[in-house]
Parts: sequence; C-alpha cells; structure tokens
Amino acid sequence: MKKSNIIKDKNYVNFIRSVKERIYQAQYEALKKVNKELLSLYWDIGRMIVDKQNKMGWGKSVVENVAHDLQIEFPAIRGFSSANLWRMRNYYITYDSDKNLATMSREISWSHNVAIMEKCKENLERKFYLITTKKYGWTYRVLIN
Repeated sequence: MKKSNIIKDKNYVNFIRSVKERIYQAQYEALKKVNKELLSLYWDIGRMIVDKQNKMGWGKSVVENVAHDLQIEFPAIRGFSSANLWRMRNYYITYDSDKNLATMSREISWSHNVAIMEKCKENLERKFYLITTKKYGWTYRVLIN
C-alpha cells in the first residue's frame, strides 16, 4: 500500500494511536521509576550523613566536605550541592519516624518534597499535601501557592 492510502485507513489511524499511547505510557512509567530511585538515593545519602554525624560526632562541616568531594567525582551530575545535601539530610530526618509518609513521599518529585518539607511543620499537614499533590497532579507552582 502507498503511504497516503495507509494514513487514510481508519484501522491504521487507530493502530498508530495505540502505539503512540503505549510509548507515552512506557515513558511515564520509566520517569516514575527514575524518580523513585532518585528519592531512594537521596534518602540513603541523608541517612548516611545523619548516621555518621551521630556515630562519629561530625559537625556541620561534613556536609560541605561531602558536597565538595561529590561534585569533584561527579561533575556532570547536578544535585550534590551542600544546600541539596542538607535537604537530603532533612528528608531523612523528616520522614524516618513515619514510614507511611516516607513511602508516600517517593510518589512525587524531589522539588515537590522539598517544598512540602520546607513549608509544612507537622506530619498531618505533610500527609495532606503529599496525597493531594499526587492525586491531582499538582505542579510545583500550584503546590507552593
């Protein structure tokens, strides 16, 4: 068949629509998995920093040193600034005592989590925003407003 004849065929149009939908679905699922792994990494880094500070008596300067060393080792990867390492530490401390919230936090993006951690002071309030952000697909801007 010629290309022009295939494109006008309703069966083909439906087929290509299905293929496109499947591609979008796979892309979305891949993004969700990447986000979940990134949050798991940030959780672990935060936990590791807290553990070392508690066990070794390391102070605040360790975060600055870790940030510096990570930026040297991984120059092409953003996210290892001292400010972000402090957020990772806070992420772990904030949700470590409530495993349900910790699980829920991995269903939204890092920037959403940072906004919730920085603006909400209690777990009940955090829970509301975690659930609402996921349920309604709020953007970062909608969330912070």
